Amino acid sequence: MCDALGNPVRVILTPGNIADCTQAELLLQGIAAQNVLADKGPEASGDQLYDTDAIVGLIEKSGAGAVIPPKANRIIKRLCDFALYCERNLVERFFNKIKHYRAIATRYAKKSRNYMAFIDLVPAMLWIK
Repeated sequence: MCDALGNPVRVILTPGNIADCTQAELLLQGIAAQNVLADKGPEASGDQLYDTDAIVGLIEKSGAGAVIPPKANRIIKRLCDFALYCERNLVERFFNKIKHYRAIATRYAKKSRNYMAFIDLVPAMLWIK
């Protein structure tokens, strides 16, 4: 999760076979936001999407607006502010920046706590630049 400037706010590491949208509730806990931008998710994964009623409801219950494009096969289409949705690339840019560090891109660390130590260290190095 990144803020409006692309700075990381919260990172949760999951196994490679777990969809990242399963961590949406933990990512949103205690975060005050006007809008939450997210990708709808891969169409092939079925229920593993950010564009679910449960996640959208969780976002709206926190008082934020959900800026998530609706799936193509959604029966009731939700409105999406696509001008604001364009700012979602800040998260993708953050991932691109941390992957410039070889230990993160190739995941040399065998243990998740060591890998998360690198994930925590790199944003600090980026902020110093």
